[in-house]
Amino acid sequence: MPATPDAARLVTCPPDEFRRASEAALSTARSGIERLKSLPAPRNVREALEIFDEATAALSDASARASVVRHSHPAEPMRQASETAEQEAEKLATEISLDRGVYEVIASLDVSKEDAPTRKWVEKLLRDFRRAGVDRDDATRARVKALQEELVRIGQEFDRNIREDVRTVELPPEALEGLPADYVRNHPPGADGKVRITTDYPDLVPFMTYAKDSSAREKLWRTNRSRAYPKNVEVLQRLLGRRHELATLLGYANWAAYATEDKMIRSERNAGDFIEKIASASAERSRRDYQVLLERKRKDNPGATGVDPWDQGYLEDRVKAEQYSYDSQAVRPYFEYTRVKQGVLDITSRIFGVSYKRVADAPVWHPDVEAYDVFQGQEQVGRFYLDMHPRADKYKHAAQFTLATGKQGRRLPEAVLMCNFPKPGAEPALMQHGDVETFFHEFGHLLHHLFGGHTPWAGLSGVRTEWDFVEAPSQMLEEWARDVGSLQSFAKHYQTNEPLPADIIQRMKKADDFGKGVWVRQQMFYAALSLELYKRDPQGLDPLAVVRELQGKYTPFPYVEGTYFHLSFGHLDGYSAIYYTYMWSLVIAKDLFTVFQDKGLLNPEPAQAYRRSILEPGGSKDAVVLVKDFLGRDYDFRAYEQWLNAG
Repeated sequence: MPATPDAARLVTCPPDEFRRASEAALSTARSGIERLKSLPAPRNVREALEIFDEATAALSDASARASVVRHSHPAEPMRQASETAEQEAEKLATEISLDRGVYEVIASLDVSKEDAPTRKWVEKLLRDFRRAGVDRDDATRARVKALQEELVRIGQEFDRNIREDVRTVELPPEALEGLPADYVRNHPPGADGKVRITTDYPDLVPFMTYAKDSSAREKLWRTNRSRAYPKNVEVLQRLLGRRHELATLLGYANWAAYATEDKMIRSERNAGDFIEKIASASAERSRRDYQVLLERKRKDNPGATGVDPWDQGYLEDRVKAEQYSYDSQAVRPYFEYTRVKQGVLDITSRIFGVSYKRVADAPVWHPDVEAYDVFQGQEQVGRFYLDMHPRADKYKHAAQFTLATGKQGRRLPEAVLMCNFPKPGAEPALMQHGDVETFFHEFGHLLHHLFGGHTPWAGLSGVRTEWDFVEAPSQMLEEWARDVGSLQSFAKHYQTNEPLPADIIQRMKKADDFGKGVWVRQQMFYAALSLELYKRDPQGLDPLAVVRELQGKYTPFPYVEGTYFHLSFGHLDGYSAIYYTYMWSLVIAKDLFTVFQDKGLLNPEPAQAYRRSILEPGGSKDAVVLVKDFLGRDYDFRAYEQWLNAG
């Protein structure tokens, strides 16, 4: 039986102990690799693979723990220690990927008589070794190693500059006109009579949605679009330049070609074609959406000739209220954070047949963090941590982080959900409906990691599928945040306990269809930007010029001079060239969801089948096979097209 999960012990200790634990993990990995290379031929396949799997799992988990600390730990000495630890872990991972001795051992193994997951894993391993450059000459491998190590440091710097740059605008109290009463109470004037609004999500999103003062919205919008400027100007240039050099050194035309090769989409050309296909499919819808926004703006400003980007959220909310009879402020009291959290737990427990138990005495890195164990009957499935509220020096978006990689009979999977939702306190923590969708989305990633964390090899565990598939399970779980039965099980008024009325939910769903065209085109702008920045020669490249060019091509909102969105676009580090994956995955997610539409969202039967076919295999099969196993057919574009044209 796997031991009780305790990975958090290694992210809640003093910095010296954290460093020693990281060094010990790397020592374990090195010893395992040396043992692997010393195995005499003919080698026992299972023995060799077990040694390699455990060595690389120790290394991977050390890097994962360092990432959690770097993104969330409140203490600066721990964050500094984590950056160094992550660099050392990634350095060793690069060394292993370029070690011909390791490659030759793996390549020598005859896996023809092994089971399908093992054959799939070894196939991936050999591919990844070749993509890393293991078969290149000594000089090339040395330069690859240096570039990989430098890229880790550059990525950390890029992320740090975003994470640490929380900006504030000072406004007169009347700028809060239109905001909910609890928001106004949470933002009292200071001694100078000004209110202060930050660029953290719980401040930013409601203000951009409800503030009537267009000039105040513009000030906050511009401030948010200047985060990480000017620090990331030079950092991004280095990131693009080094990745281009690495890709060309390995024989690829550019980084985009390298990054797409091992994904479902297979090539940068296919990625570009997909972006254009979606952009074309949404063009007319986007044009109509924009015209409605402009007409609504002219009710307040008859001479308006265009819609500014800081108007978009406010005008969309006004259109939904006036034309769809949906008041987004009126539903906030039904989405109090603790009730939403319990709703996510209750629904996923019901449909997937698991239970959650709060672990009150688990070590945590901040008082806000909660730990939960997951059980299937009496058997423990894994553990997760919820780090859900904003604070200084913490990751500013929403994501699931690995804390420990699960493996059948060895280790239970552990994960961290890191979000920035309103925090309960003197005022109730009322969420936007979009926050509720985000909660379900990220919980979908978490379940994928936990349910997929019982594979025979750690190298296949959790979300180790093609990267452009990993968003599909999380996007599909968002659908439960839009369903009447699901919502009414937890969306209850925090004062009266009355469930959210079904007619309001139906109006909300119809209202949410509005603006879909503009949203899709904006997503294609982000996708095209990530692809083009990594496709073009970085020599002499001006990323800001690419932003200007593509924003005008894909969105109805032209570039606003003096803003630098791309410098706080964190996906340019993590996802690099492949932001298209969000829409690619959505096409698949919409098709997966058709099964639940037919059989019922709260019906455990399709959910259990989905868990077995899609989530539990982890990376044991190609994503296209996982989807076919569940649907009984190849996925197609029809469900997505129907969604895009609905409403």
